[in-house]
Amino acid sequence: MNESLEQLAKRISSLIPGDVKNLQNDFENNVHSLLQSSLTKMNLVTREEFDVQSAVLQRTREKLEQLEKQIEKLK
Repeated sequence: MNESLEQLAKRISSLIPGDVKNLQNDFENNVHSLLQSSLTKMNLVTREEFDVQSAVLQRTREKLEQLEKQIEKLK
C-alpha cells in the first residue's frame, strides 16, 4: 500500500509548475503523509488481513452448517 501512496504522491506533485519544482520533494512527503493519515483514519485493512478474515468466516460457516445438520439428526 505504501508503494501506491508514494506513486500517487508523485503523480500529484508532478502537477506542480516548474518554477516551484525545488519544493517538489517536500510537497511529495507532505502529500504522502496526508494520504497515509487519511487512509489510517478510514480503518482500512490490507488485502492480506481481508483474506485471512474471509477464510475464518468461511470455516465458521462450514462449522455452523455441520452443527445444524447434527441438530437435525437429533430431532
